[in-house]
Order: sequence, then structure tokens, then C-alpha cells
Amino acid sequence: MSDIQQQTAELVRADPLVRENSRTLQLKAHRIIPGGAHTYAKGDDQFPASAPAFIARGKGCHVWDTDGREFIEYGMGLRAVTLGHAYPPVVEAVCRQIQLGTNFTRPAKIELDLAEALLEIINGADMVKFAKNGSDATTAAVRLARAYTGRNLVAICADHPFFSTDDWFIGTTEVNAGIPVQVANMTLKFRYNDSESLQALFDQYPAQIACVVMEAEAAVPPVPGYLSGVKETCEKQGALLVFDEMITGLRWHLGGAQKFHGVIPHLSAFGKALGNGLAISALCGKREIMQLGGLEHDRPRVFLLSTTHGAETHALAGALETLRVYREHDVIDFLWRQGERLRALIMRSVAENHLEGFFELFGRPCNLVFGTLDQEGNRSQAFRTLFMQELIRRGVIAPSFVVSFSHSDADIERTAKAVYEAHVVYRRALDEGIGQYLEGRPVKPVNRRFN
Repeated sequence: MSDIQQQTAELVRADPLVRENSRTLQLKAHRIIPGGAHTYAKGDDQFPASAPAFIARGKGCHVWDTDGREFIEYGMGLRAVTLGHAYPPVVEAVCRQIQLGTNFTRPAKIELDLAEALLEIINGADMVKFAKNGSDATTAAVRLARAYTGRNLVAICADHPFFSTDDWFIGTTEVNAGIPVQVANMTLKFRYNDSESLQALFDQYPAQIACVVMEAEAAVPPVPGYLSGVKETCEKQGALLVFDEMITGLRWHLGGAQKFHGVIPHLSAFGKALGNGLAISALCGKREIMQLGGLEHDRPRVFLLSTTHGAETHALAGALETLRVYREHDVIDFLWRQGERLRALIMRSVAENHLEGFFELFGRPCNLVFGTLDQEGNRSQAFRTLFMQELIRRGVIAPSFVVSFSHSDADIERTAKAVYEAHVVYRRALDEGIGQYLEGRPVKPVNRRFN
């Protein structure tokens, strides 16, 4: 029996909230699915041992596990479900399309419809290609940049956690088993908000860097002039600027963080919120670059994106409806407003429980994440686990505090109450020691060398 299986079994005996059904499913999952889940960020090692093992259904921002327990959920499908689970207009659009067929031998008109709708909101893009996930789009951007520039090296922002499951990125992380070192060495790293570190790479590798891949903004905002400076450096050095808009797209602004910050990249990758949880992503960019993946040029062909399921019509229909809802209901403003409301209530709890310097919030209101620190002020996975554990006990699943269009004022108020009570326990654990409060093992970072 593995450590996770043993700890799960021990918790079942100790905590009546975790029932036999969940335990049976969890043990079975680890026998037939590597890691027990198909997405590492959803794995058992990312959540407290008392977390729901499996979600059975969701509605709005509420989910129910296989034991029938109800929770308010944050993060919402790794930030992909921005409108809400089973959001009726999107579900109805998908159902209508499914009845007409989902995949054909030739393109469906809805491919053109969504392409036009997306390009209307992405100001700097002339062409778009659809795929199923973010890694498809970012890796296609890297391939396209290499073909366009005739160069091999890629520069990525070291302060942004994830760009792709493919070798060019994963080879630079701790989880690099199985990646040829020659491939990993072709990706270089620079620091965010540090123009000199990027310039140093171009100086060290003159005329060798094909593209710079980064998020326009993650937890830390750009200093004035930084992003425009990055683009200017790229153009001066003959490289392409690629923005990963998987998280920021349809959250910072309808046109993405590039519109929010007023800096247009050469290529950008969208996904997550685009389909409200449906599998769809998009690579957008300038015509002179993107057309290398098409038929109307005389240069060597780029096998850009060609996926059997990349243009499944039901996913495209869901994305079209998602864009309509965003436009007609001012979803972006709602996300910012509810996030700011939640931020204020959490920070009030931090102050009242004297947790300044031990519990932190980062990011824009539309994309709040939290940090946990121990008695010495060091980042602590154990205290992160404790905080999440206490929220779960009170009916809230929150690996982050990223809100959706379905998080009502009542949901925010209920969450704030749970946060306050969890902070009370957090404060006691700081004063008395975490051992008597933490149940099970601490969570672990996804990117680690060994289990």
C-alpha cells in the first residue's frame, strides 16, 4: 500500500466525513490511473487528506462529491469554468450542436463563426487555429516561431509556473524524467520585471532565440513600461513575443491581458475560460507568421496544428455561447467586483486574527491566490494544507480564491465566514504548533523531482 493509500485509510478511520465509497474509489483510481487523476493539479497530493476524493456533479459554483457533501468551489476546473458549472445557456448550445454532429470529414461552418468572433476581441490577431488544450497552442507557437525566425532557442519566464506538457518546457522543471537533455538545454530562462535578465540572454545567444514565452501578468503585476520594453527588445533582436493567455484571457479583460496592458504580442495562446470548461484552446497571431501553417505561401510548410478533435463542433458552440454571455452580461466586471469583495473580507479576517506576515493574498481581484507562511515566515505547505483542510470542513474547496460568474454575494459571505473560522485555527496552530491541528500529510508542489 502506498503512502497516500495508507494515509487515506487512516483518515477514513479517524474522520466520519470521509466515507467508504470515497475510499474505495480512491484506492481503485491509484491502481489503474497513474497518480490517481488525469491532471496532476487535481491529484491527491495537491489537497488535504480530508478533501473530497471525487466530484459527482456541479451547479454554478457549488459541487457535490460522491458522498453527497456540498461545497462552494473556487478555481473552478483549474480556472476554466468562468461562468459556472453546467451553465444553462452553454449547456443548451452544446446540446443543440451535438444533435447536428460533432466531427466531419470537412470543416464545419461553426469553425469560421468562432474564428471571426474570437478575432473580433483579440485586437492584434489576424488569424487563429483551434486545438483542445493550452499545451497544444503554446507548443504550436514555439514551432511557428522557430520556423518563422529560423532559430532554435526559446526564452521563457522563470517566474511563471506552467506553459506546456511538452518537452521544450517540462524539460526545464524538476519533473524532467524522460526528456532529452539536449531538448531541455534549448530553453532558457529570464526573470519577470527584470529587463536586464532578458537582454542578457540575447547578448549571450545572439541571433539564436526564436521567441520569448511569458504571461503578461501572473500573481505580480508588471512595472510600468516592462511589457512594452520586452516587446521592443524582441523586435530589436528579431525574436517573436508570445503571450500565454490561458489564465488571463477572458478574465483580465475580454481581449486578454494584452488588451488590459496595451501591449500586443506577435502570437498569443488562449483557452480555459474560452469554453467554460469545454476542451478548446486557440493560437492567435499576425498573418505573416500564422500563414506559415497554411497553404498560401512559398516557404517550407509548418505542420502547425492538426488535431482530430481540435474543431469538435460542440466545443466550438460552447465557446461561441460563452463569448456571447461575456459580451452581453459584463462578466469581466463581475469577476473583478466579486473578487475585490472577497479580498476585502479575507484581509479583514487576516487583521482580526493577527495573521499579517503569515497569510497573504496575491494577484488581481479576478484571480486571487493565497500564500501561507509558518512561524519563521517561511513558505509552508503544511500551513497551506491546514488552511484548506479547515475550509473543507466548513464546506469550501479553495486551492485559490479565483471567482466565477456564479459566485453570488451569499457565496462570498459564506466563504468569508469559513475563512475567518479557518484563520482562527491557523492562529492557534502558529501559537501552539501545527501538529495537533493538521490531519494527514501536507500537500506537495506538482513540480518536484521525487514523490
